[in-house]
Amino acid sequence: QVQLVESGGGLVQAGGSLRLSCVASGPTFSSYVMGWIRQAPGKEREFLARISGSGGSTVYADSVKGRFTISRDNAKNTVYLQMNNLRAKDTAVYYCAATGRIDDTYWGQGTRVTVSA
Repeated sequence: QVQLVESGGGLVQAGGSLRLSCVASGPTFSSYVMGWIRQAPGKEREFLARISGSGGSTVYADSVKGRFTISRDNAKNTVYLQMNNLRAKDTAVYYCAATGRIDDTYWGQGTRVTVSA
């Protein structure tokens, strides 16, 4: 089983940047596809980005392509989400998720991002 702990959220002005981190427990971090998902108030969860176990492949939602960058450091069991040019509509709780080879998925507790206009 994998435990995930996100950090890095906070209050930022529109146009600003934040970098979220998600640290995973366990020795097999590199075997998991890692992803970032967010949930805005009153809305459903929205996929943002995912990265392969090696870090060599990434996928982004159109809504964040060109502004957000997902990366990982397998030596630190950590996945990152660099968020630039933030907008008010990026306000949400951001979650990281780990998906294993048998489609077992684990979620963190989330970190809140608030973008002021």
